[in-house]
Amino acid sequence: MNRKQPDAAEAPASTGQAKSRTGDAPANAVADDILVVGQRERPIEIAPRGLAVSLGQEQFAGTNAVNVSDLIKYAPNFFIRRRYIGDSNAGPGFRGTSGQQAARTLVMIDGFVVSNFLSNGIGNSPKFDLVGPQEVRQFDIVYGPYSSRYVGNSMGGIVNITTNDVERTEGFLSVQGFAQPFDQYGTDATYAGGAADGGFGLRQKDGPWSVRVSGHYLRSEGQPPNFLFLLPATGAAAGTAVTGAVIDPDTLTRVATANGVPTTTTRPSGTVLANDPAPIFASQGRALVTQLQGKLRLGYDDGTIKAEGLFAYWHNLEQLNEVDCYLRDAQNNRVCEGRVTTLGRNWTAAGANLSRNVREEYLAGIKVAAPVGPFAVKLVASTFQTAKMQTETSNGYVAGINRGAGTFTDNGPTGWYTGDLTLEYKADRNLFAFGATASLYKTDQTRYNTSDWLAHTAPVFVTRNFGKTRQLSLWGEDRLELTDALSITAGLRYDDWRAFSGGLGRVGTAGAIIYNSYATRTNNAVSPTLSAELALDPRTKVQLSLAMATRFPTVGELFQGALNSDGTFNINSFDPNLPPERSNDANLLLARDFGKLRLTGSVFYQRVKNSLFSFQGLNQFGVITTSFKSIDVTRQYGVELLAEARNFLIDGLSVDANGAWLDSRIVRNSALPASNGVFFQRIPRWRFNGNLRYDITPRVQGVLGVRYASRPNTDILGLQRGHTYGYISELFALDAKVNFRLNEHMRISAGVDNITNSRDFVIHPYPERSFLLEAGWTL
Repeated sequence: MNRKQPDAAEAPASTGQAKSRTGDAPANAVADDILVVGQRERPIEIAPRGLAVSLGQEQFAGTNAVNVSDLIKYAPNFFIRRRYIGDSNAGPGFRGTSGQQAARTLVMIDGFVVSNFLSNGIGNSPKFDLVGPQEVRQFDIVYGPYSSRYVGNSMGGIVNITTNDVERTEGFLSVQGFAQPFDQYGTDATYAGGAADGGFGLRQKDGPWSVRVSGHYLRSEGQPPNFLFLLPATGAAAGTAVTGAVIDPDTLTRVATANGVPTTTTRPSGTVLANDPAPIFASQGRALVTQLQGKLRLGYDDGTIKAEGLFAYWHNLEQLNEVDCYLRDAQNNRVCEGRVTTLGRNWTAAGANLSRNVREEYLAGIKVAAPVGPFAVKLVASTFQTAKMQTETSNGYVAGINRGAGTFTDNGPTGWYTGDLTLEYKADRNLFAFGATASLYKTDQTRYNTSDWLAHTAPVFVTRNFGKTRQLSLWGEDRLELTDALSITAGLRYDDWRAFSGGLGRVGTAGAIIYNSYATRTNNAVSPTLSAELALDPRTKVQLSLAMATRFPTVGELFQGALNSDGTFNINSFDPNLPPERSNDANLLLARDFGKLRLTGSVFYQRVKNSLFSFQGLNQFGVITTSFKSIDVTRQYGVELLAEARNFLIDGLSVDANGAWLDSRIVRNSALPASNGVFFQRIPRWRFNGNLRYDITPRVQGVLGVRYASRPNTDILGLQRGHTYGYISELFALDAKVNFRLNEHMRISAGVDNITNSRDFVIHPYPERSFLLEAGWTL
């Protein structure tokens, strides 16, 4: 898992190339390289082959951002699944890769890997919140695996977050307040919160040392992430007579025949209710999030050797400890649990659990760049560790409020180690680079039953699962400038992968804990890349990029099995021989600079063998299970158009707009043949994003933003499509912001997201209309 420099590294003085600080253009960089879309002040920090987008302060000023992932919400054909402010499961999606395929996105902060390749799902989103939004200098995004410098987890794309350098004595402070009125079903409330970013940096006068200390604090109330449905009860005995249940007619899904005639009605869960949707009896209440992040960055730069050390700590507490029960009995008492009678039928109210999740995690890393003979050498090494991750959940509502029984899940030791060595040699028209990367990912999770869910009193062992994967890689890449107008880059990557020390434990029939171990697995892959770039004229460039990539299974995808009562593995519950994902990719770019307007067109294609995805279907033994399985073949292709305008039509007007059309389908799925030919789950056909910024005066800026994605399929069969809770709906958000610069050091801003109060869903509800106030100070 690696981060590499652009095509030119910081060069040793002996080559005659100019010294380059982090963020300064490499010696062979073209300052007006129109194949990198976005900000023009700084060069992109990752190899820009395929569609490459770099966002800087100009774009950030046009965004209402509390979490750092908010800064890229207008990026082209890109998506962040953020349910509410402070959502730690903010999964990114590229083109036809959804947030449920987190293992296909390589994310780095200052070159240190923060991708969570412990599994492949929403719960394994990258660790974006290790950096606050006020620290970010730029976001670089590359779509697809078109450079051999990066592991196959870049199959979807790469994101690198670069924080500000310490160039002088400095300080900054930002405070934010936000609020969201929310009205859905029987819940009507306003949720609010605040955040603060601050820090200082010191640079040694006439010396090589620098230091930065920074921190971020957030406390947020989010809208309810879940609503609870009544379940049909068996038997004729009546329950407590109640009122207040809410029927949402949009929870009905129309499953059409070939001629378009609706034949079946069903809830998102798939329960058939004879043309009557299940009533909703409660919301899970507010999502209360508290986050605390601190970071120390130590730098050294004497003009020849540059080094940096980083330590970042992150604390996250997420509580769902309130339930908004809609049901009332004859005495107007709340009813949150048990057998009830309403709407002429008997039901069971269940699932109103209370929960708390606490995490303490840290990132530590070091990187060194220096000339060694004719080579520019760079070494990056880091580790991310979960010092504490505990989840406590009650067994129902009554147990929750009375500190009764529940479950307790403890993680640890869990985390990863990564290393990356790069050597680059620059000749007159040739840049040759080669290197090695290494990674180790490990997880260990134990689940207990407890008599007091919140204090996890008297824990009783239930299950434990654990395992490791490691990957060693060698790569080489050569960029050759054949003429002033034509360059070719060819690369090759070799990966050696191993999964080991995996196992599962549970209580046996005699009460003893029994462990079974997974067999060690090994695999390898050779992945080539090829890219050609041609300048048709000084303002027009074309680039064709081809690649093959291999993404090996994660710990969680492999070590997911269950045990039988005798302690042996249930062979139907897992597939220890999941194959790696292998993709063939192509991307054609055409870019034209018209002066005040730059247009970039992109056509892409990807075909993946053995896509790993969790769904209900036949396992390797022909038994129906819900687990990670291999989809034989998927493919996606599409077209993207990006426009960047500065001082366009009128002075002071800047526009960044993009649109994408794509077709992403399951070609063949032997585990679930009914899904053959179906548009892939959670992927929209259309995406549009735009951000318009107008300098009303030299000190006042007005901003409008828009985000749109068409309605995708909610399930892998393409049968569930809806625009309500429980579905992946169409997304439309119109945003606005006003920035005021009071003086050189002070600024304030006010913004609103989702002005039209569109009610959209990603299974869970998205935020409704939200307001943000911010004040910032810099030294």
